[in-house]
Amino acid sequence: MAEINVTPFVDVMLVLLIIFMVAAPLMTVGVPVELPKTAAGALPGEEEEPLTVTVTAGGEIQIQTTPVARDDLVGRLRAIAAERSSERVYLRADGAIAYGDVMQIMGALNAGGFGNVGLVTDTGGPTFDGRPAPQGE
Repeated sequence: MAEINVTPFVDVMLVLLIIFMVAAPLMTVGVPVELPKTAAGALPGEEEEPLTVTVTAGGEIQIQTTPVARDDLVGRLRAIAAERSSERVYLRADGAIAYGDVMQIMGALNAGGFGNVGLVTDTGGPTFDGRPAPQGE
């Protein structure tokens, strides 16, 4: 028989596809917040695991998944900044949080040594110029 049997190859690829489809949603930071929707695109990736600060609807602050008191936030951020090579931090704030509270957290991030703050939002929000919001990304 001179032909290559591709059936086992296709079976393996389908199993891998299913595994990645199931595992991909589990790779996000697990703090539930209702992010505001914007028309902005995603930021380019980086080589270091991104630092994420989350503010929940109840006002609780978390660095990655660890809760932090407001008084300890700047000290914790300075300690983390000393160990990291990147100044980038992602801020995830619930849409119900007041603008002033988000700005206070951004000030604490800046005081903690992180000058490059990326605000995390959901896509599909208003564009304000009459064009439909970009899908995907």
